Amino acid sequence: MALEQKRVVLANGIELDVVDEGPHDAPVLVFLHGFPESHRTWRNQIAHFSDRFRCIAPDQRGYRGSSKPQEIEAYTPDKLVGDVFLLADALGVDTFTIVGHDWGGAISWGVAYGGMMNGRVTRAIIANAPHPVLFPKLLYTNREQRKASQYFRDFRDPANDALVREHGLGALLIKVFGGELTTTMEPEEQAALLEDWSNPDAAIGMLNYYRASPMEVLPMNAPFALPEGYQPVPLPKLTIPTLVIWAMEDQALPPANLDGLDEVIENPEVVQVPECGHFVQWEKPDAFNAAADAFLAKTG
Repeated sequence: MALEQKRVVLANGIELDVVDEGPHDAPVLVFLHGFPESHRTWRNQIAHFSDRFRCIAPDQRGYRGSSKPQEIEAYTPDKLVGDVFLLADALGVDTFTIVGHDWGGAISWGVAYGGMMNGRVTRAIIANAPHPVLFPKLLYTNREQRKASQYFRDFRDPANDALVREHGLGALLIKVFGGELTTTMEPEEQAALLEDWSNPDAAIGMLNYYRASPMEVLPMNAPFALPEGYQPVPLPKLTIPTLVIWAMEDQALPPANLDGLDEVIENPEVVQVPECGHFVQWEKPDAFNAAADAFLAKTG
């Protein structure tokens, strides 16, 4: 599916390349992609929903043609969340449903909480992105999750920057995860991603999401216990309608991330997608779209 982008300048000076498809007077879905992808991770959803929703999907800061500041502090969560509301402002959007996956899902949690408080976000659809209250606890206490997140430590290591700047992000992914990169993605989509990863400034921008994150990933020989005096992120219960779609064979985010959602979200709806890896929106697009269809119809 060909997706046309336009350049949108935010009030903070960041410039984003954005897909804006569908009727402009329709309800709005804002789609946030994760690492290490782009707006095109939502190609199947935009094709499915844009007949009745206004579908907005940016390449977020640090990615592709969008602004790529190189400083780590340019990627703190408040700035990434702020970009979403400023994008809505720039496009004349008052209220919207936030849809996110992976890092886009992590940002979407922040957008959902902020939008709950200011009345601008009506619903949230989050796919394979851990909740900001539950995930830090898992990193301390859950062996499977900490082991699966050790790559954070490699992505944060500046010793890898020379490799990335010379050979692109793909070289680091192969170094960290071993072997050659394999995927069920369509060949043309994979080729487009490899080209995106070759831009050294974009590669550093992508890695800065990990470097600016407050999440602490300890080595595997550290104790599996909460630190003394640990205090969870002080967030209220999320009260807007929330759908969590979870691919159950995600190697980076095991199903333990679903435990306790009802403690931090009021009446969460959870749809599990079996036999599916991390990228549920394009690995099992029919399952994703069906779950989102049902949720949007019920909460509309």
